[in-house]
Amino acid sequence: MYLATTGRPDAPPAPAGIRRRVPGTVLALGTVSLVTDVSSEMVTAVLPLYLVLGLGLSPLQFGLLDGLSTGATALVRLLGGTAADRGGRHKTVGGIGYALSAASRLGLLLAGGATGWIAGAIGADRLGKGVRTAPRDALITLHSPPEDLGRAFGTHRAMDTTGALLGPLAAFALLWATADAYDAVFAVSFCVGAFGVLLWLLFVPGRARVPLAPRPAAPAPPRGRGGLPAALRSPGYRRIVLCAGLLGAATIGDSFLYLLLQHRLDLDPTWFPVLPLGAAAVFLLLAVPAGRLADRLGRRGPLLYGHGALLLAYGLLLAPLPDPVVLPGVLVLLGLFYAATDGVLMALTGPFLVEGREAGGLALVQTAQALARLGAAVAFGAVWTAAGPRTALVAALVALAAAVCCSARLLPRGVAARTGPPPLPEPSERTDRP
Repeated sequence: MYLATTGRPDAPPAPAGIRRRVPGTVLALGTVSLVTDVSSEMVTAVLPLYLVLGLGLSPLQFGLLDGLSTGATALVRLLGGTAADRGGRHKTVGGIGYALSAASRLGLLLAGGATGWIAGAIGADRLGKGVRTAPRDALITLHSPPEDLGRAFGTHRAMDTTGALLGPLAAFALLWATADAYDAVFAVSFCVGAFGVLLWLLFVPGRARVPLAPRPAAPAPPRGRGGLPAALRSPGYRRIVLCAGLLGAATIGDSFLYLLLQHRLDLDPTWFPVLPLGAAAVFLLLAVPAGRLADRLGRRGPLLYGHGALLLAYGLLLAPLPDPVVLPGVLVLLGLFYAATDGVLMALTGPFLVEGREAGGLALVQTAQALARLGAAVAFGAVWTAAGPRTALVAALVALAAAVCCSARLLPRGVAARTGPPPLPEPSERTDRP
């Protein structure tokens, strides 16, 4: 199923007569993600403030809640990916995930400050995200040429991040207009999320388009019906899964970084929802260029350099520098981290996947990363509670430096290409030939 190559280019140039552009399916998926991220980031922007400063949760309690909800995502990623691969039900499974996330906003609205209900609503949101992520990324992989996967994922992540940029702005405006009424944020978030589900149903295709001419069938995956065991027989894929786990175990969540900034700078809580805007703006500007660079020069380097940017962000929070340097510096480095790693990791994984089992293969990488971040969130919250934020941040910095060094040795340097039919072009990309 795999054909290993050693050259850096991921694929030959596009054939003459085919216009290289982002496929329409990727743009539709990006639009859905944009709307959904407005909904989710409205909640994410205010949730740490609401839980820690409003309900009085300790950093350890917040870390447990955040980590367990992330773990809930991990538990369903493989199930969602496997279910989507069976019969090509990417749209159905992804739609269930989007609907579950939208309904979780209604759960927050009805929770009334009860921590147990809030934890359940957060868990439902993360479950929805876990179910939808692999089918959505598989659709991007199936509808994009292998040599342009970095650009396709970069475009999608840029549109997704536009929603992440608008969400905190909407949350901040609502809190200002309603005198800190969190229920208003949750209600508007639910309505926006429901609109995202409607867009998914109307504009996202259910399966790959039928080719114009018959193509040879791809060889069946080895070892029976399961695609994941076959994928794991590729050394490059195994290394990617391992490195995703290593790097995830040393990555503390965004919420903790924003709490650290608020703690160091002593910001007024009213301004807390604005902090994600800086990182989101940088991510938006750099996601597509980072994807294109990864397509041209190889996807391993940007992934490592992106984690290096996060390492520098940890260092800035520890350095005795003026606040006007630390605040923009951390936000810029955090945005650079996501631009160079989020879509690039999926693009790096794409060529190593077993044909017909794309969602399951991507889900395994995402699960390894999510489970590792679960442990990182709980450990960071525990160290912060026991020894203070500075000690916890030093430990995170050391762990991330070690993870980057290990990954630099483990990540595959060559490119793996799948056998079988190539991804199908969108109708507007085809040319009529005699």
